Amino acid sequence: MTTIEKIERQLAENPILLYMKGSPKLPSCGFSAQAVQALSNCGEKFAYVDILQHPDIRTELPKYANWPTFPQLWIEGELIGGCDIMLDMFQKGELQQLIKQTAEKFTSNE
Repeated sequence: MTTIEKIERQLAENPILLYMKGSPKLPSCGFSAQAVQALSNCGEKFAYVDILQHPDIRTELPKYANWPTFPQLWIEGELIGGCDIMLDMFQKGELQQLIKQTAEKFTSNE
């Protein structure tokens, strides 16, 4: 499986996915920590990939996404953005709404 196939599978299997440095319990950079905090405050489960443990994804994802930095929030296979965009959306109440709607859509299918 190529790295791109791996990324596409992760995106297909996880409706709310954060590519970050470290883990939600132990973020390895300030931007990832802020992103996790905003997402956690939305009150729904989300998946994550620690790009420090996956150098292939760390190299390929910015090209695939056309987005150079981490963290990256993906919802239903679509790039939402990085830390600044997430925080801006959170402050406007948009992130909470998007996360809640996505979580409801996927929990009702189970």
